[in-house]
Amino acid sequence: MTTYAWLLRRELWENRAIWIVPAVIATALTLAALFGRVDISGMIDPEHRQEFGGFVLFLFGVVFLAAMSIYSAWYLLDCLYADRKDRSILFWKSLPVSDTATVLAKLLTGLVVIPLVYFVAADLTTLLIAFIVSVRQGASLGGSLWHPDVWLQLQVLWLYLIVTTAIWYLPFYGWLLVVSAWATRAVMLWTIVPPLALLLLERWFLGTHVVATTIYERLAGYLPRAFRGHSGEGALASSVVGHELSPRPQSVWQMLDPVDFFSSPSTWVGVLVGAALIFAAIQLRMRRTAT
Repeated sequence: MTTYAWLLRRELWENRAIWIVPAVIATALTLAALFGRVDISGMIDPEHRQEFGGFVLFLFGVVFLAAMSIYSAWYLLDCLYADRKDRSILFWKSLPVSDTATVLAKLLTGLVVIPLVYFVAADLTTLLIAFIVSVRQGASLGGSLWHPDVWLQLQVLWLYLIVTTAIWYLPFYGWLLVVSAWATRAVMLWTIVPPLALLLLERWFLGTHVVATTIYERLAGYLPRAFRGHSGEGALASSVVGHELSPRPQSVWQMLDPVDFFSSPSTWVGVLVGAALIFAAIQLRMRRTAT
């Protein structure tokens, strides 16, 4: 455990963007709350101020979530490649640290550490913005941002997303690590070309579209599998704030579907494929030293 702790610290030291990017986003949102001149208090129905407050907090989380997803993918694609490009891999291979531990530490950074950093940043930012809005707009609007149940729902939603997306999209993360460990240049291009070539060859020579269907189902299948009765982000957003387009309110507690997610064969097939790709990345790491 000590080895992994030091490896994770190394990733934080060498990749300052892990905390700089959420800090920049937090600063920008805070400045917008402080100096923005948009007054929408008169446009809100008093009976729906709690729902509006929850929706605002959810939107702040979406900003951090979108940035986190992009950066995590880029980090996993670049982490092993960068070590070979600047030849620092030669130094790290001279230390008594296995390639397995190194790759797993980078995977853990991309799937857990980075999301947790963004989670903390999003939480602190929304608390600060809620305070600023409360001061600027008064209790009529600011009070809508201080409902404990809405805050608790958002915390649970964040943690649920961190765990379930890491599991569901593990094949894609494993593929990014394989490309990062193998490619000598143009890692972004090599991420796209092999799947695209396989898709086109299957279509041209076999007339089928199994590869395209499999990729699409993995990309689009997360929400229907992880959330009960919904397949779109709009419905998820509505559920977070406590009401839907239908008259019947629905909260995050009613939306989460961990039983179906963790009991689905698709989930665990994806885990097996992701584990195989991670193993391949480790093997490539063992055999390659520089670009």
